Amino acid sequence: MLKEVRAVDITESLITYMDDNLPTYLHDWHQRIVISNHDVHKEKVIDNALHMVALVKQSLRHKLSPEEIMRLAHEVAVQRLEAKINIGEFVYNVNLGRSEIVRFVTGSGISIEQLQPVIEKINFLFDEFLYQAVKKYTQLKDMEIEEKTVFIDQSHKERLTILGQMSSSFVHEFRNPLTAVMGFVKLMQQENPNMKYIDIISHELTQLNFRISQFLHASRKGIQEREAEDFSLEDLFTDILDFMYPSLVDADVTVIPRIDPTITLRAHKDELKQVLLNLIMNSIDALRQMRQNRRIMIFTKIEGQDNVHITISNNGPAIPPEAISTIFEPFFTTKELGTGIGLFVCKKIIEKHNGSISCSSDDNITTFTIVLPLQGTAPTHEEKKSQIEI
Repeated sequence: MLKEVRAVDITESLITYMDDNLPTYLHDWHQRIVISNHDVHKEKVIDNALHMVALVKQSLRHKLSPEEIMRLAHEVAVQRLEAKINIGEFVYNVNLGRSEIVRFVTGSGISIEQLQPVIEKINFLFDEFLYQAVKKYTQLKDMEIEEKTVFIDQSHKERLTILGQMSSSFVHEFRNPLTAVMGFVKLMQQENPNMKYIDIISHELTQLNFRISQFLHASRKGIQEREAEDFSLEDLFTDILDFMYPSLVDADVTVIPRIDPTITLRAHKDELKQVLLNLIMNSIDALRQMRQNRRIMIFTKIEGQDNVHITISNNGPAIPPEAISTIFEPFFTTKELGTGIGLFVCKKIIEKHNGSISCSSDDNITTFTIVLPLQGTAPTHEEKKSQIEI
């Protein structure tokens, strides 16, 4: 009974000492804390410190409930989030307050042996307060980040919608006269087969038409509902390489094809042709950075009995590792004047055919790999109706 009386006397004596020295404690703590002039809740900092001292006194009198600690911790966490401060500054300030209280307590004249349980209570209180405050702050911060992510995603979708509208308008305004020009160029070729530069003009117009088609695939109005067809993969590559011949010669690129002549696909030929054209054109652009020995390797094989693998590789500069994960995203491009549409369209076309496309790159070789199913390569009419084009 005597020990209990002495413990109560020590507690009340200590609390009286803390009350008498409270202004000094608050002054010393406030002089050392880190607080921004832009903190919208800086006027509440002293109030929170006073509230914390009150909780310490309640703890010493065994009258403190966990709910009271949590209430203050959550309130302060909201303030710190609204103040947009670094959570490290908050933890530093709280621990500084702990140190100041312990320093004042040990200066009360009470022996260290008698103060030991008091210091343990103070440490427990501050540890619990920090845990609850940081936990709540983290939850609120995660919610804020999630809201921003949703907003960014929504903005991204809106950009894609605008792109679809722009590309549709662009095609209506531009493709009709382009088709007329291409038609008259073909007539000129027939009537004047030896006319100088006419082949180059025809080739460049076809390239321009191909670029427009890329935007068509990024637009809802550009969806074409033509049926799939059976065709030889070797014949498709032959057409593509014949078409690309002027660009290959101009860039001094050697193509090394290893194409299995037995592979036949059922797919939308023009769409698959667009994918392969885009990959080869990208390879040519990359190889222009090489001084010599520019090579494109094309390899096809049947994997098992279900899939055909198509790889298009070049020995140009490596694609940075951080770009590999986003290379198929819309608007992402490593080219100075690129649109960031080409590879995005390639991915959409391949996925529409129930396939996949991936990229790997190092200092020696960059490879794009397409995997397509041999059976059921092209989507059915019902699947096409259910697909959402971006």
